[in-house]
Amino acid sequence: MKDGIFTLIKEAEKLREAARYAEALNIFKKALALSRKNGDLDGLLDATLAIADISRMTGDFDKAVENYSEALEACEAIGNRLTAADCMVGMGLSLRAMGMWKEALRFIATAKKTYQKAGDKKGTAFSLWAEAGALRVAGDIGKAIEKFKDAMDLFSSLQFAPGIAYALCGLGGAHRIAGKFGESMTYYVQANGIFSDEKDAFGKAYSHCGIGNAFRMMGKYADAMKHFKKAETLYEKIGDRVSYSYTLWSIANVFKMKGDFATARLHLGKAVKNFRSTKDPRGLIYCDMTLGEMEFMEGRKRAAEKRLLTAFDSAQKHEFKLERSHAHSLLALVRGENAASRCMKSDYKRIGVDAYFSAIPVAMP
Repeated sequence: MKDGIFTLIKEAEKLREAARYAEALNIFKKALALSRKNGDLDGLLDATLAIADISRMTGDFDKAVENYSEALEACEAIGNRLTAADCMVGMGLSLRAMGMWKEALRFIATAKKTYQKAGDKKGTAFSLWAEAGALRVAGDIGKAIEKFKDAMDLFSSLQFAPGIAYALCGLGGAHRIAGKFGESMTYYVQANGIFSDEKDAFGKAYSHCGIGNAFRMMGKYADAMKHFKKAETLYEKIGDRVSYSYTLWSIANVFKMKGDFATARLHLGKAVKNFRSTKDPRGLIYCDMTLGEMEFMEGRKRAAEKRLLTAFDSAQKHEFKLERSHAHSLLALVRGENAASRCMKSDYKRIGVDAYFSAIPVAMP
């Protein structure tokens, strides 16, 4: 029976590697049911952890947290500390996606200590990458860049190509937010080359979206749309609702800048629906900011102010420093105040961002 469980898990792993997540998930669930029936803790752990990872990748974060918790219990029963650390990083990534970055950092820090104590360099690099991502969500962009560089250096020393590519994507996103669009483009293009060599569908989508955003920030909208469309096709095929939704938001911003509000709203409507279902507060904040800009440009100042206040309050509640600054700046512009005041510039500078908004519409990074 143990052989049967192992065969199912091996088959599911091949499907997961090919980014065929829905098919992989069904087989992992069969392996889990069989493991429970036969009291096979190793099989239960492998299947539960895989289900958690796939749930996280496809945006079902509640399910991911539930399965990581069960996998952690199995790790304690077996005494497997390193796999427990893997579960904690996964838990951190899931909580981060739901805006709970403080809790995420606690889980990731515990995992990092375990990896370091065991001399597991790949695990340590993985935890550094996850920590950097949580810091980016918190809005500590300068610190996030430092941690992404640390992760990339460690992955490079191990010659672990996928890790290097994901660290490069992290650096690409953080540099775009910091206002360094040329550097952002360089990082994403390098990552895209590695992901193409590795035949990593998710990585290719992720890097295409990043390249598209770098072009968007440079005002090269036709080039941006080519890469967004590539990302959109891959994300739809994979079934990743979260990353796909951020791509939809990026596309909406291209149409916003071109004055095509109807098409922008179509894309934002899909993104909002997905962000609500995945419980992603940051995604909803970005959608509210974009919708608020368009309402202002349509002459609906009161509606715009109300929507931007909703975005500001949510950013304040979740302690998202970057999004709070963005919403604050947009509110100032809507109210006819100086969004480029010394006070607001210092808010951005404090978190490692060299950017501010001078007029609506803004090229939102």
